[in-house]
Amino acid sequence: MNKKERKGLYEGMYILSATLSDDSRKKAFDKITEGISQKGGEIHKIHEQGRRKLAYEIDGKREGYYYILYFTVPTQTILELWKEYHLHEDLIRFLTLRTEKVLETLEFQPLKTQG
Repeated sequence: MNKKERKGLYEGMYILSATLSDDSRKKAFDKITEGISQKGGEIHKIHEQGRRKLAYEIDGKREGYYYILYFTVPTQTILELWKEYHLHEDLIRFLTLRTEKVLETLEFQPLKTQG
């Protein structure tokens, strides 16, 4: 297998502007998923997390609409995706990490208190 064919499994977190209408938000998210597909990628799982308060204000915004996305894409195209994300005006923040597996459910462990 040559380097051009290598694909990686990624977990992406995307925060879209909470001020978008449902229709505009869907179009903004479709732009993200279509960008992955157009680069030879495949979407495996989408976790729509809904509207949440941001940890801190970003560009005057206090809330965002969160998505967690699992996808495979040729490894050499990930930088191209990041460049597109920086031009996406409705995308407040994004984070893309290599991962080993697709999580079918998201579970957050409670913080352990010291006793």
